[in-house]
Amino acid sequence: MKDTPAPIPVTVIGGYLGAGKTTLVNNLLRQADGLRLAILVNEFGELPIDADLIESRDENVINIAGGCICCSYGSDLIEALRTLEKLDPAPDHLLIEASGVALPDVIAQSTTLITRYTVDGIVVLADADLVRRHGTDKYLAGTIIHQLGAADIVLLNKVDLSCPGTIQEIRHWLGDVCKDTHIVETVKSKISLPALLGTRVEPLLLNSDHNLPHADHHSVVLSIDRPIDPHILAECLSDTTFGLVRTKGFVTGLDGRTYMVQTVGQRCAAAAMSQPVEAIGYIVCIRCGDVIDRDALLAMVGEVQAAVD
Repeated sequence: MKDTPAPIPVTVIGGYLGAGKTTLVNNLLRQADGLRLAILVNEFGELPIDADLIESRDENVINIAGGCICCSYGSDLIEALRTLEKLDPAPDHLLIEASGVALPDVIAQSTTLITRYTVDGIVVLADADLVRRHGTDKYLAGTIIHQLGAADIVLLNKVDLSCPGTIQEIRHWLGDVCKDTHIVETVKSKISLPALLGTRVEPLLLNSDHNLPHADHHSVVLSIDRPIDPHILAECLSDTTFGLVRTKGFVTGLDGRTYMVQTVGQRCAAAAMSQPVEAIGYIVCIRCGDVIDRDALLAMVGEVQAAVD
């Protein structure tokens, strides 16, 4: 029997014009470190990828250092998705940079028309200096509010260009617009790749209290050496009480099978693995800003395990 190909996780990057989407994509590419990223953009227009990352290009494809590629999909996203899934080797993760006026949740839903793809998360960038103005503009508000409401994580970008008082007001406004959504403040769209994508448990993260490439992003690794309900665990990890933007790992379920558990903001999932996994019993937890409360997380894990003892 032919093995079922591994699913390709998809992250949609949305946000209004000028919010910093292309800068974010370039920042993530610089951190790929062997991860095969595929990027889909609506159209190349002005070159979206930094010139020093490019190895070669033709009309529709840019080959990027490290095995990553960037393709334009124009008006036919589905055809571009079908082309990408046939690549050998297949991409480890797909990023779709939506146009400034596109609705990212609609794009995410479109990818599920092809069974190979699975929605990993929706990230929406917001210009700290303009998002509130745009979000109350009679012509733009509908699009801006929809984009923000679709996000699993909102990157409040360019915070260095606004005073602290203004940032607090914008955070309060965003809290009303997109309740319970994780909001991460960024400068020049800088954020660690594992905080957004987390497609694998990086060996370097299997160290307690490891600081990620940017100082305000922190991680801890939870060791879970007993069987646990993976679905309940995933739901608990996505609780905003813990402030985690990303979790990923593998645990033994109550039925003895290995499950991948992951969360992006409040999006959570637990799926049984069909192939062996090396690092079982570890969950990498990533938070932006405050230090992670390891004790609270371990207490939660204990409660989930005790519920079935």
